[in-house]
Amino acid sequence: MSDAVPATGAVHWVGAGLSTGSGLAALCEHADRVRLWHRTAERAAGALDRLGLTGRAEPRAYTLDALAAELSPGDVVVSMLPASEHGPLLAACVAARAHFACSSYVSDAVREQASQAAAAGIVVLTEAGLDPGVDHLFAHSLVARARRAIGDGTPASYRLTSYCGGVPAVPDDFKYRFSWAPFGVLNALRTPARYIDDGVETVVGRPWEATRAHLVGDERFEAYPNRDSVPFIEQYALPRAWRPLAFVRGTLRLDGWLRAWDAVFEELRTGDDARIAALAGELAAAHPTTAADRDRVVLAVSLEVTADPDPGDGDGGSWSGGYLLDLEGDDDESAMARCVSRPLALGVRHILDGSLPPGLVRAAETAARSEQWLDELRSDGLDFTLRVAN
Repeated sequence: MSDAVPATGAVHWVGAGLSTGSGLAALCEHADRVRLWHRTAERAAGALDRLGLTGRAEPRAYTLDALAAELSPGDVVVSMLPASEHGPLLAACVAARAHFACSSYVSDAVREQASQAAAAGIVVLTEAGLDPGVDHLFAHSLVARARRAIGDGTPASYRLTSYCGGVPAVPDDFKYRFSWAPFGVLNALRTPARYIDDGVETVVGRPWEATRAHLVGDERFEAYPNRDSVPFIEQYALPRAWRPLAFVRGTLRLDGWLRAWDAVFEELRTGDDARIAALAGELAAAHPTTAADRDRVVLAVSLEVTADPDPGDGDGGSWSGGYLLDLEGDDDESAMARCVSRPLALGVRHILDGSLPPGLVRAAETAARSEQWLDELRSDGLDFTLRVAN
C-alpha cells in the first residue's frame, strides 16, 4: 500500500439531492475550494442559493468527463449519486489519484477497485452517512461498553437491534415522507433481508412481511429488517463467546405504515422492473416533498447482554445500553439532509487532514474511532442521547 496522496484542499461535491445539507456548508468552512456538481450549472447554482452558499462554492454542470477533466491528485470527490454510479466515479478518482467519499454501503464495483485505490494512495471512504454511518458508530460504542462490563470470554447471550427511519414530523395518511429517491425506496423493499431472530438465522424475501411493532421510549413504531444484518456481527466485534438471540439492522416506520402501504406492496409482489419504476414516479407525484412540510429522523440502536449463570455464584450479570437520535427538520434544512451530510462532511475533513489511511475504509471500524467521531458530531451540533443500565 502506498502512502496517502496529500490532500489539496479542493472538494468536489457531486449531486445536490434531498440528502445534501449543512455538511456542504461545513466543508466550505474547512476546505480551500469547493465545487458543487449538479445536472446543470443553473441547478447547481440554485442549490447553492437554497443552502446559503452562493459565492462560497462554485457551481458546475456534471458529467463524468467534465469532472475528470478538473480532478488533480489529492482532490476529494464526494458522491451523493446513487450507489450504481459509484463504480465509474471511483475509477475516475483512481486514474486521477483523487480521494473518494460517499455515504453508501460498499458496492461490489467499489470493493473491486479497493486494491487499486490503495496502490494509488487514495482514501475510499464509505458508509459515512446516517444509515449506514452513525448507526455503526452507535453500535461500536455499545459493544465496546458491554465488552468491558461483561468480559469477552464470558459466555453470554445478547440482543442487538438497530433501526433507522425518515418519517413525516406530522403523520399523514401515507405514513411516510420521501427523503430519498422513491425508486430506491421501492427497490430496497424488494431486496431480501437476513437477520437473527430467536437465535435462528432467518431470511425473508419480502422484508415488509417481517414487520413488527417496535417501541422507542413510549412511542410505537413499525420496524422491518433491511439487507443482510449477519456480517455486522463480526464488523461490530461482538465476542465469539456471546450468542446472538437477536441481531437485526432494519428500517423504522410510523405506526400504521404497513396498512397504509398495502396497495404498494401488492404492486411490489407482482410488478416487473418497468412497473416499479413507473410506480416510483406515481408515488413521487402523489406524495411530493415540499418546503412546507417537515421530516423527522429516528435512529435507535440498543444492545442487551446477559451473562450465563455461574454454577457457583448464580446470576451471571447483565448490561444494557442504547443510543437514540431523534431530530426534526427546520426552515434551514431537512433532518435527513443534516443527518446524512454532516457525518459525511466530517469524514471528508479527516481525509483533508490526512488522518485516514489509503484504501477502503468505513466511518466506523473501531470503537475508539467511533467514540472520536461521536464526540466530533456532538460538537458539530448533531444531538443524540445515550442510556446505560448495569
